[in-house]
Amino acid sequence: MNETVAKQNLLDLDRARLEDFFADTLGEKRYRAHQVMKWIHHRHVTDFNEMTDLGKALRAKLETHAEVRVPQVQFEKPSADGTHKWLLGMDGKNAIEAVFIPDKGRGTLCVSSQVGCALNCQFCSTATQGFNRNLSTAEIIGQVWVAARHLGNVPHKQRKLTNVVMMGMGEPLMNFDNVVRAMSIMRDDLGYGLANKRVTLSTAGMVPMIDRLGEESDVSLAVSLHAPTDELRSELVPLNRKYPIEQLMDACVRYALRKKGESVTFEYTLMKDVNDQPEHARGLLRLMRDFDRRVQMKDAAKVNLIPFNPFPGTRFQRPDEEAIRGFQKLLNNAGMIAPVRRTRGDDIDAACGQLKGQVADRTRRQAEHNKRLQAQAASVPAGGADAAA
Repeated sequence: MNETVAKQNLLDLDRARLEDFFADTLGEKRYRAHQVMKWIHHRHVTDFNEMTDLGKALRAKLETHAEVRVPQVQFEKPSADGTHKWLLGMDGKNAIEAVFIPDKGRGTLCVSSQVGCALNCQFCSTATQGFNRNLSTAEIIGQVWVAARHLGNVPHKQRKLTNVVMMGMGEPLMNFDNVVRAMSIMRDDLGYGLANKRVTLSTAGMVPMIDRLGEESDVSLAVSLHAPTDELRSELVPLNRKYPIEQLMDACVRYALRKKGESVTFEYTLMKDVNDQPEHARGLLRLMRDFDRRVQMKDAAKVNLIPFNPFPGTRFQRPDEEAIRGFQKLLNNAGMIAPVRRTRGDDIDAACGQLKGQVADRTRRQAEHNKRLQAQAASVPAGGADAAA
């Protein structure tokens, strides 16, 4: 009886692992791995027969032992502002979203790390879908591959994809090994050739893993803070109950001290009458000044202000423009860098906090959210929905 040997998906391998595969499995010279990396990530070729600088014997070995399996595009949607969203199939029941955001002189891809999210941040649409599993390295870097092919991106020549942010679905540090390996490919000259500071990982505050990231990788760090006090942050970001603000800031200081001259970005989603008042701004300012003092660097802490992006069933609202600008002005007047992130892609539900794929939920959150939506719909009087629209 013939046993079918599972083929190695080469998207799962960074440079070192791909070299090992060529040497140990294929019995080939390690430099052949470099040729194949360029074919996959620079030229977006997945058929070994099209890799014309490889000999026929090597191509035959690759056909037997390997494959380049990229995520399947279930649909893609452009926004009026140039933002582009893909729904990518991960397996029979799951799909995730990736979003490309063009801007002056840069193009940023927002990449997912999990199917859904195991955390339950109260203001995030992804959280309402629950959680299924971590993504593999191939499924993470595959999002970059799909976007790069769509854009006609050529590393070092026609660079349309200039930045990657691990800010899509999921908590990246809960999928540490696969995320770090994928970020290695993003930064490799044989991969996508991105500078270290142009790859950013965003975390809700996994303190031990922030320390490990500082030891094993060299990327920019963004922290989803969203509140200046433990009481409020624990309500918005339940992970805070395990790793409160003091522990989180200590970890961020340790990270910044390892990366001399690099700042840490603190993300702050502004929600009406929740965390957008002057006292919240003053509390945030105290945290950031203390961070700068401990790192001994001006502007070691940067704040990204993100006006809340509504989604069906949420209890939160976006503050009015006056409140947003008032919060920003209070920080700016104290000498703090605090840009307001411009909402992009909200007409295709691709704005920050809005990403939703298809999640075969292993928690009860999706069912509970759907119950709330049904209850809200039932409470709308006849004709009320039409009048509201």
